[in-house]
Amino acid sequence: MDAIKVNRNPGEKDIEKLGVKTWPIWEKEVSEFPWSYDEPETCLFLEGEVTVTPAGGAPVAIGKGDLVTFPRGMSCTWKVTKPVRKHYKFG
Repeated sequence: MDAIKVNRNPGEKDIEKLGVKTWPIWEKEVSEFPWSYDEPETCLFLEGEVTVTPAGGAPVAIGKGDLVTFPRGMSCTWKVTKPVRKHYKFG
């Protein structure tokens, strides 16, 4: 299984090349919930903090400014500790 990939300081050129600012926005309040990825997701966190714990894996802290890729087939638990707002794209 692939790991969660976190780019803590993506450049503006990388963000433009991916077209991130044209992607939909997803928001979530402080909460905890299970999630499974049927396809890969790439997202840019605009606000918030979360800890994502893959099944059988180590927790990954994610926050504002992080460009993150979640692999297809991963099951995990999301723990939102500060409300999240992010651009996202599946596939």
